[in-house]
Amino acid sequence: MTTSNATNLRSSVLQEFRVLPLGILCKSIAISGLLLLLFYAFLSNKPENQSSLPFQLKWPTASSSSNVNNTMDSPTNISHIGFIVIGSLNSWKNRKSYIESWWRPNVTRGYVFLDKEPTEEFLPWPSTSPPFQVNEDITKLRVYPKIASPLQVRMFHSLLDMYRVGDKDLRWLVMCDDDSIIFVDNLVEVLGKYDHNKYQYIGGNSECIKSNADFSFDMGFGGAGYAVSYPFAQALSTKLEDCIERYPYLWVSDQMAQSCFADLGIALTIEKGIHQIDLRGDISGFLSYHPQSPLLTLHHLDVVDPIFPSMDKYEALRHLMKAAKVDQSRVAQQTICYQRESNWSFSVSWGYSTHIYENIIPRSILRKPLETFRPWSKNTRPPFFMFNTRWLINNPCEAPHVFFFESIEHNPENDQVLTTYVRAAQRNMPPCSASGNHSADSVSKIRVLSQATTRKTAGVIECCDVDYKAEKNVTDIKIRSCLKDEVIA
Repeated sequence: MTTSNATNLRSSVLQEFRVLPLGILCKSIAISGLLLLLFYAFLSNKPENQSSLPFQLKWPTASSSSNVNNTMDSPTNISHIGFIVIGSLNSWKNRKSYIESWWRPNVTRGYVFLDKEPTEEFLPWPSTSPPFQVNEDITKLRVYPKIASPLQVRMFHSLLDMYRVGDKDLRWLVMCDDDSIIFVDNLVEVLGKYDHNKYQYIGGNSECIKSNADFSFDMGFGGAGYAVSYPFAQALSTKLEDCIERYPYLWVSDQMAQSCFADLGIALTIEKGIHQIDLRGDISGFLSYHPQSPLLTLHHLDVVDPIFPSMDKYEALRHLMKAAKVDQSRVAQQTICYQRESNWSFSVSWGYSTHIYENIIPRSILRKPLETFRPWSKNTRPPFFMFNTRWLINNPCEAPHVFFFESIEHNPENDQVLTTYVRAAQRNMPPCSASGNHSADSVSKIRVLSQATTRKTAGVIECCDVDYKAEKNVTDIKIRSCLKDEVIA
């Protein structure tokens, strides 16, 4: 078609449109739009397998790719957790005090799994302990003759034994030893932030590099305790014994568990408040500078020194639990503040200890644990630990005055909690000359005030103010929320 013909045709069409009445033109446009809309809807409703595209991308939503709980379920509470306490008749008499320190009869759910039926000396079974179950007989497993450590396999098999008990409405199963200490309220809060409908494996590493290297950095240490979501336990119920057949040569139940979980594609999620306590000696330097994560578990307290001086290990544990019964969210959580007039730094580990330094020391340094402890293995070379530490130094500007938790009171009138800390011993050093020779030797007691109605938010640092009463040899500290952009130094 020539250019002149095309121009004439376009002019003719435009003329015809111009002579159409306005009403007919609007109706035509409306009908055309309706037809296009119906055609689009038809294409949109085609089944995926009839798509005209050769492929279709589906990006995961936040709820499908995240471990965080985005479901509409009711909040996780204590009744949603089933505890699997691994015990034996030989150890139960000496270790039940650890479990009874945190077990809540008719509230907490779960069982202590024993290697055999209790004898008469254990009966009647006390209501202060978890009810007992006897493990299934693993000698019936086909692979039993090849098993390197039947004891460890029994421990791992307890996960399946618990599932087969058939308790209803559980969201989590938590494995621990019969000398493990659980801070239940904190555990409920922490597990509540995860989506229990997904496959979850939550635990903690050893404090020592060598222990993790010997077994796995991807392993949750079972003495410290680890949690698996109930749907994951359900999936394991048909595969756990097959997994034992794959790994009969492994000597440690936790390593077998981690290997089995990895074969199912599930990796460990680490929570810093879960503690194996693969340490020796005096762990006060560790507990006085706990990371800013809720204290969830403690293990190996029968191996280390009593955590409070002048007490045996059971008395010391019961003493710590006095504070835990009032406010678990703050137990062993560090708060740092300063008394500028005397150039003193205070580090409070709530419910456990308080330290005074005769120098202004920034939080970046004071948050590091004091190395009062030794590594788990004797024959090892540094670096020892999975965290930075400070050495004990006979320097009056760096050595703390140490005070330990003595008592706790709740004042219902103002809803405040008062914890009191008393001096462990005199420091026997001169004052710090670099900061003005302001000795703290005269301080005999420290009182710490906190709000009873406010749980500490996990991971959020709190601040405090100091009121030193020289005439009474007492220092009062009030914990508060930090100001916006407040510098702790």
